[in-house]
Amino acid sequence: MTPTRSGRTLVARASTVVLGAGLVTAVAAPPAYAAEIPTGARSLQSVNVPGAYLRHADYLGSIAAVSSGSSAQARSDATFTVTPGLAGGAGCVSFQAANGMWLRHRDYRIRLEANAGTPVFLADATFCVRDGSATGSVRLESFNYPGRFLRHRDNQLWLDPSTTNPGTFAADSSFRVTAPWAAGRRSPVIKGLYADPNIAYLNGRYYLYPTTDGYNGWSGSRFKAFSSADLTTWTDHGTILDLGPQISWADDRAWAPTIAHRDGRYYFYFSAATSIGVAVSSSPAGPFTDPLGRPLVPAGFRSGQMIDPHVFNDTDGQSYLYWGNGSAYAVRLNADMISFDATQVRTLSLPNFREAPFVFQRGGTYYLTYSVDDTRSENYHVEYATGTSPFGPWTHRGTILAKNLSLGIKGPAHQSVVKAPASDTWYIAYHRFAIPAGNGTNREVTIDPLRFNADGTIQPVVPTL
Repeated sequence: MTPTRSGRTLVARASTVVLGAGLVTAVAAPPAYAAEIPTGARSLQSVNVPGAYLRHADYLGSIAAVSSGSSAQARSDATFTVTPGLAGGAGCVSFQAANGMWLRHRDYRIRLEANAGTPVFLADATFCVRDGSATGSVRLESFNYPGRFLRHRDNQLWLDPSTTNPGTFAADSSFRVTAPWAAGRRSPVIKGLYADPNIAYLNGRYYLYPTTDGYNGWSGSRFKAFSSADLTTWTDHGTILDLGPQISWADDRAWAPTIAHRDGRYYFYFSAATSIGVAVSSSPAGPFTDPLGRPLVPAGFRSGQMIDPHVFNDTDGQSYLYWGNGSAYAVRLNADMISFDATQVRTLSLPNFREAPFVFQRGGTYYLTYSVDDTRSENYHVEYATGTSPFGPWTHRGTILAKNLSLGIKGPAHQSVVKAPASDTWYIAYHRFAIPAGNGTNREVTIDPLRFNADGTIQPVVPTL
């Protein structure tokens, strides 16, 4: 793309889409100087019907009056999360409602439907942004039917050719992008591509320690920290550990960190070059330094990959290290938090275990959560077991977090759990494929409530947007 004309972008496109049983090639439209709609929560106001906004009602698109006095539902219905186009295309976008469904055209009618994932759906739900009839307004051209635009007709939304009612068509199909009437999609909680989040409550704040994502082969080399007072607004503390200059024994594959606190010191355990290291700081925001100059758990120490560490501090003051990919391991840490007796390492028996063990305790019961399948799979999910001690024995309890394709949620796992202070309120942090077009190396972090039944078992987590 070439920047030109007052910051607008030159856009040209051609596409091939599958329609029914046939193959239709959309002829490339002439280059157009397209306006832009920023991603994130947005509302769209009609240019020629003041106070009327694009909205959905009974799963059909329309325009309707919305104001600060409108119901919460009406304001939510007039709010969409704008994402890059599901079918791709420079300057093209898609619109996701609060219920996870997407605006798409079918039989030229604009309606709200769950993402079917088919080439037809992805193309039908993609609109390319064009200049509107009024300064600062936009028009939305169909991705797979060039020349047809989203427009209001008798307050209903249709996909019509620009030759329809030429006297009013430009205004009928133009909208001003405004601040959202409602909050829109609330996640990812930290903006950008991150995965493997470890959440903890430290020194009066919540902290998140993720893998920095978006690298082929998960080849990132730096760790960052984020903190929040309310799990909503997050402060980026920047890089807290950089493998290249700070770790002598590894400089890549910086994955899946965890944090522990003891005697005024913070211990940061991390995966690097398929080994596990530990670094120490006087602050949960770092910077951290390596006290060992070598891995705490070196590659090849046991079967499987030596990755995905987690440290659990029990109420008696004893700390335990868990880790593993393929096989799950646990051992008591020594009081220095940076060593253990290798002869005391235990292999845990956990059905379907793949990686990411995370232990917490509630009401005298120990909970061991873990991830199943491969992080590149949309079926990546979380199962758990309960026990009477940090080493078990463990009783498998089943799945508590899994995909929801109707919302576009794939691969939700690599979890951690935190309790709000002075309460029995719990949260689970995890990653999923970035929405809408993420995969196993393009993931995003979110947080949802973790709830318990009266008997102490965990209720299935309801993944939200």
